[in-house]
Amino acid sequence: MAQKDTTPPPGAALRPPRVFKLVLLGSGSVGKSSLALRYVKNDFKSILPTVGCAFFTKVVHMEAASLKFEIWDTAGQEKYHSVCHLYLRGANAALLVYDITSKEGKEFAESKKLLFMETSAKLNHQVTEAFSAVARELLQREETVGPTQKENARVALNEGPPRQVRCCAH
Repeated sequence: MAQKDTTPPPGAALRPPRVFKLVLLGSGSVGKSSLALRYVKNDFKSILPTVGCAFFTKVVHMEAASLKFEIWDTAGQEKYHSVCHLYLRGANAALLVYDITSKEGKEFAESKKLLFMETSAKLNHQVTEAFSAVARELLQREETVGPTQKENARVALNEGPPRQVRCCAH
């Protein structure tokens, strides 16, 4: 499936794009980097494991507005778990990337009222659609939240009582 060419809507150049931080979470070797590379550069390569974190940006032009994704691709290896939480701070959204043969992700997403979409970076299946769905959700949330509440609209990744957190693992 080919990616759609996004051209700015008329008048979009007058306003700078809205910036949203998006983090990719998941175990090692599940395709987080491949997903980001496919989305940002429409490319697919066998990639070596991410060291710490990789960073990508992409400006997306939607019907209503333009936005800039700052995509933080976190390492899934155990040795990076202690620093993983640093990349999560201030995130507007998180994509949980996993091997679909490992878990029942759709049931988890439905139980938490989360967006769910199966993608394939290798086959370029629903990659753009997944990021576009996140973009639409973020823009919709921004419109419904007042300017003083925008900080509270960020993803609450640590709701509930304090607990030991193991980032990016099974």
